[in-house]
Amino acid sequence: MELSETHVLPVPQARAWEALNDTEILKLCIPGCDSIDAEGENAYAVAMTAVVGPVKARFKGRMELTNIDAPKTYTIVFEGQGGAAGFSKGSATVNLEPGETADTTRLTYSANAQVGGKLAQIGSRLVDGAARKIAGEFFKRFSAQLQGASGPANESADAENGGDAGQEQGKKSWTAWISKS
Repeated sequence: MELSETHVLPVPQARAWEALNDTEILKLCIPGCDSIDAEGENAYAVAMTAVVGPVKARFKGRMELTNIDAPKTYTIVFEGQGGAAGFSKGSATVNLEPGETADTTRLTYSANAQVGGKLAQIGSRLVDGAARKIAGEFFKRFSAQLQGASGPANESADAENGGDAGQEQGKKSWTAWISKS
């Protein structure tokens, strides 16, 4: 699976870089993320739940930042195991450039991932669609965090990360959202 996109972020490049390296912000923005814990220099243990079509799994894995050229670029190398659901591994190169105005940043990424197990059996079209939706939701939440908003993106992140009454509703809509691919 390959995925490349460009997004304009509503903050200067230095702030965007800082946020991309803040595990608390990333945890709030990555759909289904349970934890991101430092595991040495530029290495992290990650746990998240993902639903792709009929397959729902809790993935535990590792990500490492390489080829770091702050505040311009880095490569994320990742791998994860989801038990019977299978595995994923790959990398993503993230580039930041000043935007058209001083208050914006152009983020471009190119990701390449491989999946195996049940995930591979359900078909690349479904996996690709789910990956695009997860990326879209990440950037929606990330932009909201950068702007300091407390809108729906933060509320749904709250629900996924232990919020009160909205928790069950958030989980149901997350499952339905991914399953629509």
